[in-house]
This record gives sequence, C-alpha cells and structure tokens, in this order.
Amino acid sequence: MTTAKKTTAGRQGFKTGEAVVYPAHGVGRIVAIEEQEIAGYKLELFVVSFEKDKMVLRVPTAKANSVGMRKLAEPDVVKKALDLLTGRARIKRTMWSRRAQEYEAKINSGDLLSVTEVVRDLFRSEAQPEQSYSERQLYEAALDRVVREISSVNRITETEALKLIEQSLAKSPRRGKNEVEAESDAEQDGDDLQEEAA
Repeated sequence: MTTAKKTTAGRQGFKTGEAVVYPAHGVGRIVAIEEQEIAGYKLELFVVSFEKDKMVLRVPTAKANSVGMRKLAEPDVVKKALDLLTGRARIKRTMWSRRAQEYEAKINSGDLLSVTEVVRDLFRSEAQPEQSYSERQLYEAALDRVVREISSVNRITETEALKLIEQSLAKSPRRGKNEVEAESDAEQDGDDLQEEAA
C-alpha cells in the first residue's frame, strides 16, 4: 500500500498512456515507465514518445516537473490561446536577432500561451510580404506546437486544430503592408550593420 502511494507521488501524477508536453519538443505520450540502474542507483524513468518526430525521450520521474514536463493545457487555456490569436501582433522594435532569441525561448518554454504569442506575432496574411527564412522557421515551429496541443486537448485532428487557429488569426487586426515593409527594411539595415561588424 505505501509503495503504491510513494510511486504515485514520485511520478507526480503522470501515468502511462497520457499525453504530456515536454518544453523542448512539444506534445508526446508516456508509453512506459521503466527502471534502469545507472551508476549503481535505480532510476525510474518516463519513456516519452514523440511519434511525429520519431523520437523517444527518457525522463527521470523525480525530475519531470523540474525539467518543465507538464500535463496538457486545460480546455479554458486552449480557449484563451485561440482568443490570443485574434489580438494585435506585438512586435518589439529591436533587432531581429534579439527578437528571434526571445521567440525561440518562448517556443521552448513549453507554455501554450507563450508559444501562441509567437504564432500571433509572426503570422503573415496573403496580402503581406514574404517572411524571411528564419522568421518562417520560428513561425512553423511555434504553429506546430500549438496545433499538436490543441488537437490533443480538444481530441480533434491536427488539420481541424489548424483550421481553428487559422480562423482565429483571420479575426485579428492585420498590420498594413507599408508598416510591415518599413519594419523589414529596418531589420535589413540592422542585419547589414551586424554583418559589417562581424
């Protein structure tokens, strides 16, 4: 009886078969809980499978919370995330390299609302100029994380989750083409200055 209680506490409420979010990789599923002996110590590990990435991760059960592994977001958080997408993009007037680092940190935070902010801020409609390669990479990484989590929470396909996201983005106030172009020019100037300094 006491061992069962201890094990559940050590596993921090996570169980086999459950979908979880791992900050650096997004939504995965706990496929097993196994014990391994490492340097003479018995270690209990969550075996987390990321099917889409064809990757398996082993996370010590005692460290799951400290590494930021968490349960899927609650439905009200998903609703808040979709509402967030209807808001105005908040773009800081700093150099792209600094903003890119901030976006990367938000994506890897594992926090659904932070990742959703990246999707909102980097989204470009058809009428707007092309994104740079690095901007598109970050946008797609953030979008993929949000799609996977919303599809898991709402128990819908990733295609349906993407439609929900696109509908929310369509409601957002779009920045004018000139505003985006001016920003791109300013970024380009900043990038040119960085290259000259290098």
